[in-house]
Amino acid sequence: MLSYDIVIVGGGPAGLAAAVAAREAGTESILILERDHELGGILNQCIHNGFGLHTFKEELTGPEYAYRFMKQVYDMKIEYKLNTMVMDISADRVVTTMNKTDGMNQIKAGAVVLAMGCRERPRGALNIPGYRPAGIFSAGTAQRLVNMEGYMPGREVVILGSGDIGLIMARRMTLEGAKVKVVAELMPYSGGLKRNIVQCLDDFGIPLKLSHTVVDIEGKERVSAVTIAEVGPDMKPIPGTEERYTCDTLLLSCGLIPENELSKSAGVELSPVTSGPVVNESLETSIPGVFACGNVLHVHDLVDFVSEEAKRAGENASKYVKEGSKKSGREPIKFVATEGARYTVPSTLDVDRMDDLLTVRFRVGAVYQDSYVSVYFDNERIMHNKKRIMAPGEMEQVILQKKKLAEYPDLKTITIKIEKD
Repeated sequence: MLSYDIVIVGGGPAGLAAAVAAREAGTESILILERDHELGGILNQCIHNGFGLHTFKEELTGPEYAYRFMKQVYDMKIEYKLNTMVMDISADRVVTTMNKTDGMNQIKAGAVVLAMGCRERPRGALNIPGYRPAGIFSAGTAQRLVNMEGYMPGREVVILGSGDIGLIMARRMTLEGAKVKVVAELMPYSGGLKRNIVQCLDDFGIPLKLSHTVVDIEGKERVSAVTIAEVGPDMKPIPGTEERYTCDTLLLSCGLIPENELSKSAGVELSPVTSGPVVNESLETSIPGVFACGNVLHVHDLVDFVSEEAKRAGENASKYVKEGSKKSGREPIKFVATEGARYTVPSTLDVDRMDDLLTVRFRVGAVYQDSYVSVYFDNERIMHNKKRIMAPGEMEQVILQKKKLAEYPDLKTITIKIEKD
């Protein structure tokens, strides 16, 4: 059986950044496993710019951003296998792989980093009535067709969902000569970044209809028309608000789901809110020596945050290989997300093992204006930061200091909530 100190599942931005960080932390024996025929992951099809402002202090396209990390992997001579599916990860970190040259293989790993990314929510999960004709694509599939395969999915387009990929594809399809008639969003707010609404819809005069959904799809061979309607507070369509649009294409941008089939079969505890693993301050999952980072952990809005998180996962995996799992005598502190905050990453915290600063990321469940992000140590409020606006499409964060936490030796819970005053 092959053995490596660290095996990284996924060769996208998270996997690459984790591999580079682990090598820089002194681990030599690293293997990246990637199911596609090239490294870089989803960034290879994201040809728009806007990546890298935090990490490289300049604006890059997706492929340029990915190549910065790929080059480091090449220069450091970190091993990787392409066209390789990971079939199983056991609780004792034996990774079963399959490819057409080696067949089925087993690899013993000192530590595993999960970096499989996320997938789009399919039509079947959306319960849209109507026929099932050609011309219905997820926004990510359409992006790959246009940017990598050179195919145009259609000429008259309706988009359901205002996630970032849907917004970006509204602009991309327009630039390729298609007519994007409307973007309909079920929620009363957009799921994407504010800058994407401005640059991809407003700048091109594409209407965004909030609190709307698709209620009918016409066409047997190919989509011929789509009907949308306004929804009430109960999310049910309101009779009499229907609008019909003739079109040959419907793009679905209705959210992303962390790709956690492998994690689940390995026995990793998953969060019911994020569908990603529950992790501690080291980004270690419920299985010792198995770490998670990037969109497989929770869906990020910026790839720079993915790389930053993956760097921590790579460093901590390297530390685990050298030192094993060091637990302090005290119980881990639990994070509680409530009153507007939906979840936190991490979920628990061991003060003795944390770095001097810990970034805790979370998302809110609705749009909040002129509100405060409050942090409570048990029942004592120790942070109260005003935010002009917060929306579900943008990730929020608070930074905790180790020296501050050391002042509370009996601390049981850290609560993050949204308050009006």
